[in-house]
Amino acid sequence: MKNRKHLAVSLVIALALAGCASDEAVKPSSDEKGATSAQTSPAGDKSGTAGTGLSDREKQRRAELLSQRRVHFAFDSSSIDDEARAIIEAHAAHLVANSQLKLTLEGNCDERGTREYNLALGERRAQSVEKMMKVLGVAGNRIKTVSYGEEKALCQEHNESCWRQNRRAEIGY
Repeated sequence: MKNRKHLAVSLVIALALAGCASDEAVKPSSDEKGATSAQTSPAGDKSGTAGTGLSDREKQRRAELLSQRRVHFAFDSSSIDDEARAIIEAHAAHLVANSQLKLTLEGNCDERGTREYNLALGERRAQSVEKMMKVLGVAGNRIKTVSYGEEKALCQEHNESCWRQNRRAEIGY
């Protein structure tokens, strides 16, 4: 059931993008949560925008989303939520506008579960981000995925707050 839902959402996104005749990059929806305040894009330019017809507010929002390199996941899940979707959309638009860039998606897990299970879950998380980027127009040959399972923990404590930080996919250029 979840796979069908994800497929349906992906198809809707693909159809919406295919129907756009503009060169303007994908815009995050207005109901998405705020992000950090850093203003540089992954390529280092200060605008952080792929489209030229964006308002100052949209440019700032895009730059904030591009500054985020981590997409977080729920426990035992590789599903992309709305906050993660906004980050991925911003990075995908940046990649579409900068065809020379390549990226690595690193899947990570918290310490719970076996090593083998966490490696597989980390791979599914990286692949979820990869699939969405492909739907948004990023060529597959520009994306590399790798899973670190629980090996690259950001936080070493044994509590939910810490585990939440470790359940992620990292976007690296």
